Amino acid sequence: MCLAIPGKLVEIYEEAGMKMGRIDYGGTVNRVCLEYVPEIEIGQYTVVHAGFAISIIDEEEAARSFEAWREYNDAALRAGPYRYGKAADEEEGQR
Repeated sequence: MCLAIPGKLVEIYEEAGMKMGRIDYGGTVNRVCLEYVPEIEIGQYTVVHAGFAISIIDEEEAARSFEAWREYNDAALRAGPYRYGKAADEEEGQR
């Protein structure tokens, strides 16, 4: 399964003849290739996968995605630590 996450474009530049940008993911900034979304502008949100911006989304859609990630993270924290598909405490009990 592949996951793509949204981020906000904060800078556009050219590198080796390619349109590149810096994307802010809530404080973490990474560089990405913008060649698949040449019309993107600073301040817009994009979905990034494997270092490539693959689509432009509006701020409302980005907010919904962030909320879904927060819900997932909260559920994972409530469930406890897992390794290889089993809860860590289940694994300990089997030894």
